[in-house]
Amino acid sequence: MESIALSLSLTNYPNFPKLKSAAPFSHPKTLIGDRLNLCHCRFLSMRYKPSPIHLIRRHTQNSDSSLFLFKPLMATQTQPICSQARHTHGENNSEDDILCSSEVTVSPSEPETVPLARPNGYLTGEARIEWAWAHWNKLGRPKLIVAPMVDNSELPFRMLCRKYGAQAAYTPMLHARIFSETEKYRSQEFTTYRPLFVQFCANDPDVLLEAARRVEPYCDYVDINFGCPQRIARRGNYGAFLMDNLPLVKSLVEKLSNNLTVPVSCKIRIFPQLQDTINYAKMLEEAGCALLAVHGRTRDEKDGKKIRANWEIIKAVRDAVKIPVIANGNVRHVEDAYQCIEETGAEGVLSAEALLENPALFAGYRTAEWVSGEEEICRDGGLDQADLLVEYLKFCEMYPVPWRMIRSHVHKLLGEWFRVHPEVREELNAQSILTFEFLYGIVDRLRGLGVRIPLCVKDGNKCELYANGSSR
Repeated sequence: MESIALSLSLTNYPNFPKLKSAAPFSHPKTLIGDRLNLCHCRFLSMRYKPSPIHLIRRHTQNSDSSLFLFKPLMATQTQPICSQARHTHGENNSEDDILCSSEVTVSPSEPETVPLARPNGYLTGEARIEWAWAHWNKLGRPKLIVAPMVDNSELPFRMLCRKYGAQAAYTPMLHARIFSETEKYRSQEFTTYRPLFVQFCANDPDVLLEAARRVEPYCDYVDINFGCPQRIARRGNYGAFLMDNLPLVKSLVEKLSNNLTVPVSCKIRIFPQLQDTINYAKMLEEAGCALLAVHGRTRDEKDGKKIRANWEIIKAVRDAVKIPVIANGNVRHVEDAYQCIEETGAEGVLSAEALLENPALFAGYRTAEWVSGEEEICRDGGLDQADLLVEYLKFCEMYPVPWRMIRSHVHKLLGEWFRVHPEVREELNAQSILTFEFLYGIVDRLRGLGVRIPLCVKDGNKCELYANGSSR
C-alpha cells in the first residue's frame, strides 16, 4: 500500500511571518483534488511515521511575491465532495448544509491497518504511563492546540490556525452513534490533519468503540467529550452531564483504552470542590486515559468572557496525575498561553473562542479587545481579520465544508467590522445561499468603506512564527 506526499502551492503570502525549522508532522494518506496545485510527489510507506514539514520559498516572476510550499501537507479529505451532501442532524436541512463545492472527488481507499503498538489494554500501571508519555513525546510535545468546537474546528479552520502557530488540533465534536451508523455524516464531518485529536460524544461504550475504530488509523488520540455544558448535551446525556454518572464515564474510557492502539484522551470540566476534581482525574487515569485536557470552569460556568478559568485547580490536577495534562481557559493571546503553562505546569494549552476571532493568536497577534492599556508597546502587525477570512476561504475552496460552518466563521472574524457597518452584516444574513464570490465581495465592500481593524503585535515580546506552529 502506498501513499503520496504532496508539496502544495497554497497562495501568495506577502505578510507571512518569518519561518524557522519544522517539528515532526505525520500523514497516512493524501487526497489529490483538481483544486490542488501539484508541485512535487514521491511515494512513501503507508506505515505511520513522522515526517517534517519543509517550507520552501519560491520566487515567482513578480519579485514581490512568493509561494510557500508545505512538503508534505497532511490535509487528508476522507469524504467525497458533493454539492448534494447534507448534514444529517434532523430532517430540516437548510442550504447552509450543502458543501461549498460542486466538484465530485473520489475518496481514497482505506489504508492498511498498521498497529502503532500493542493495544493499550495489554499495558497496566507504570507501563501504561510510560507509553502515554512516549506517545506524547513522539508527537513533539505540542504546546499550542486548537480546542474542539462544534461546526468550527473543521479542516480549513484547523489549517489556518496551524499556519499561524497552532501545533495540533481537535476535530469538532462528533456524535458517536451517528458517526457509526451514517456514512453521509462520516463523509461530511470527518477529515484529518495531524497531529489530531478526534473527539466523540457518547454514552454507550460499544457504540463509542465502533466509532473510534473508524478513525483510529487517521488520528493521534481518540478523545471523549466529558466537558460540553450545553443544553443539547443535557438532552443527549453526554459531555459534562456524565459527571453525574462516574461509573459510566469509567466504562467509556476503559472500553477504548482496552481495545484501541491509539491513545485515549479525555476533555473534562472541574467540579465545584477541588477534591472531587482530583478524584475524577485519578479515576480517568486509572481507567486508561493517556492525556487529560482540563477546562478550568465548572459545568455551570459557561460564559468564558465573564468567568475566569481556575488555573489553580488545573495545577492541582497536574500535580495529582502522572499522565500529560493540557489546560483550557483564559487563553486570549499567546502570552496567556505561556503564562498558563508556567503557572499550571501543564504540557500545553487549548484555545477556542479567542481563536475563532483571531486564528493568528498563537503567532503573537492580538485583537483590539486585548490591546487596551498596552497601546504604547503594541503596533500594527500588518494583518487583519479580513486577511484571515480570505485565507480561510481559500482553504475552503480546496477542502470544501458545509456553508453553515463558513457562515459562522465569517460572523466571528468580521464581528468588529460589522459593528461599524451593520448594514453589511444584514446583507450577509439576507443571503440564503452563499457563494465565494459574494463573500469575497463582502471583504471588498468593507475595504471600500474604509474599514480596517488591524491585529496588533506586542513589540516588547514579539514572537517569531516557526514552521511547526510554535511561537517561541
